[in-house]
Formats: sequence, structure tokens, C-alpha cells
Amino acid sequence: MIEQDALGATREAYDAAAHTYAQLFRDTLRDSPLDRAILGAFAEVAGARGGGQVADLGCGPGHVTAYLNELGLAAFGVDASPTMIELSRQAYPSLRFDVGSMAALGIADGELGGVLSRWSIIHTPPEDLPVILAEFHRVLAPGGHVLVGFSASDDPSHLTQSFDHAVTLAYRWSPDHLAAMLRDSGLVEVARMVREPQPTDRRQFQEIHLLARKA
Repeated sequence: MIEQDALGATREAYDAAAHTYAQLFRDTLRDSPLDRAILGAFAEVAGARGGGQVADLGCGPGHVTAYLNELGLAAFGVDASPTMIELSRQAYPSLRFDVGSMAALGIADGELGGVLSRWSIIHTPPEDLPVILAEFHRVLAPGGHVLVGFSASDDPSHLTQSFDHAVTLAYRWSPDHLAAMLRDSGLVEVARMVREPQPTDRRQFQEIHLLARKA
């Protein structure tokens, strides 16, 4: 069972920050060729399963959901913040956006070709993450793929590290540890991308994308 206090705090924090967040991040893919590259690879493998249906979990203002649709996927967004979902619907009225929780998705077993989770697990207390990964596995079709984005911990011996995120408390993860958790959930790593921090980045954290397949 996911700790409802943590989920509620995250929802309230993003409701309060939604308009500013949307303005800051809506155009970030334009200047991020590596992000576009890994999303393109994800779109190619996810499109081969589940009729090309993909859930963008923690979709925020919806810009990545829209990009996945441009790549030919039947992508829809899910976010815990009602205000984020309202902004997404306003910006992309032709796309589907739902309020929901990653721990209890209203999606049938095996329905999706792909699950995208870009920095949406970072506010999940570490003890609650297995529930969410199990939900990713449940909704994926056999052979479907999940792409998880997160910030890495500084030392491999630190499986998780909390940090003071601009919106609310967040966690960094050891990439190998998170890959093992995915594997324990039946999601086998097939690739990873590591982006080193740039000198101008506010936080000097490695950014990780793990691509895994449902066995």
C-alpha cells in the first residue's frame, strides 16, 4: 500500500507549482537531443506492442505525451495533480489526460505497449517503489517496454539519497539498484543512458534513463 500522506503532499505541491512548472518545462525537449534520442528509441520498441498504446505517467504539463504522439504512438498522460491535468488538456485538447496514481492505474492487464516514467518515481518513498514497479509490469503487454528516468545517487553504495527538490521531497537512486528492482518486478533491463551534468546545471547529478522489457 502506497503511503497516502506522501502522495497527497506531492499532489498538493504540484498543484501549487503547476503553472510555473508548465512555463519552465514545456519546451525543454527542443534543446535536449539526447532526451529526444532515447524517447525515439522507446517509441520504436513500444510501438510494436499493445497497439502502440503508451502511458506517460507523471505527465506534468503534457509536452512529452504530445511528443510521443508526434512519433506515432497512441500516447496518453496520467498525473496525480488535477491542475497539471487541466493544463495538459488546455494545451493539447486532442489528447487524453487522466488524473490518477501510478500505484493503481485504471488500465487493464497487458493493455500497453509502453510505460514512460520520466522523473515521476522520484517523489516515491523507497519502500513504496516496488508497488509501482509491479503496476508497470501488470499493465504492459508481453514484450512491452518501460522507460524510467531519474537522478543517480552519488555513490553506488548509496542505494537511495533524498534531496531537496524545488517542489517537494525527492529521492535519487543507484542505477544498478533500480535496475535490480525492475528485474525483481519482471522487467529486464535492455539499455541505459547516462547523461553527465553540465557545468550550468543547478544540480550536479547524473541523469539516468533505464529501458526495460517485460519478460
